[in-house]
Amino acid sequence: MSRVQYFLKRVALSVPVLVLGATLTFVIFRFGPIDPAAAIVGEAATEEGVAEYERIRVELGLEQPPLQHYWSYMTDLLTLDLGQSWVLAPQTDVVSLLVVYAPRTLWLAFWAVLIPIFVGIPMGVYAGINSDTPLDYLLSLFGIVWRGMPNFWLGIILLAVLSQSDALLGFSWNDLFVETSVTGTPDLSRLLSPTGFVAAVKQVLPAAVVLGSASMGSELRIARTAVLETINDGYVEAAEANGVPRRSVVWKHVLRNALIPLVPTITNEAFLLIGGSVIVEVVFGINGLGWLFFQSVLNADMPLVTALVFVFILVVVLINLLQDLLYVLIDPRVGYGGR
Repeated sequence: MSRVQYFLKRVALSVPVLVLGATLTFVIFRFGPIDPAAAIVGEAATEEGVAEYERIRVELGLEQPPLQHYWSYMTDLLTLDLGQSWVLAPQTDVVSLLVVYAPRTLWLAFWAVLIPIFVGIPMGVYAGINSDTPLDYLLSLFGIVWRGMPNFWLGIILLAVLSQSDALLGFSWNDLFVETSVTGTPDLSRLLSPTGFVAAVKQVLPAAVVLGSASMGSELRIARTAVLETINDGYVEAAEANGVPRRSVVWKHVLRNALIPLVPTITNEAFLLIGGSVIVEVVFGINGLGWLFFQSVLNADMPLVTALVFVFILVVVLINLLQDLLYVLIDPRVGYGGR
């Protein structure tokens, strides 16, 4: 099996996963303990309330037989008809809400992924190459401590420190470089201007540090272990014995092979961004998909909740496919030997 065939097979296997996830979402939505129509109408017992309740049940498809409702539900999802919000933004298409809220979460996730990749992995590689040195011990301790800090705790502490940065740090975070606040939604409409870009980065940076904190600690420790295992392999010793410069050995042999165990770590940590973004966006007041999901659950906006759950499932499937693609690009052995 070639590497292309291997990747196409992984794409085909993702389809049943997506269908199963959507089916479980439907079962919870259709047969769960919460009546979405009642949650939307509220506790009104008037005739108008009863009529509104029946109308909503019909529009949500709850009056249909389960199999017919399931068929309509799956058809809508597979054609990307995600329905409408009923409580937070009545009669507004979910796709329209995604267009507004998704870029903010993507901006947050972008920096939350870059921080561990460009901070945690280089520190882990350096610690692995210079093992058993004082700096190695310091970096390893840093990774353990950083990995053990819960997101919500770190978010609250960072929020408190930056809010009182004048007294604690000797400078005002709000006035550093450009004027922003510690909390709030970044303005992405001015990204093309230097001032707007700096403001958007600064606005999201504290939340990105919190969201990427656990990933940074994990990737530091795993990168160190992977480098230590790779640097002691026979082909590395053979390259050094043949006079290959140390820098070339590290870049061409050690790093590429050390990246292989890091691929699932990076992608698995990316799964945490989905759940972690809900907490971080609420703490820092970023109106993204996590905040929207939290508000839709609080307000029992079930059509919006189920649509967002499907979007999260789709994101997880795409991340899995990205992991398989990275494996194909990094490890030439993938796809051969019957795997």
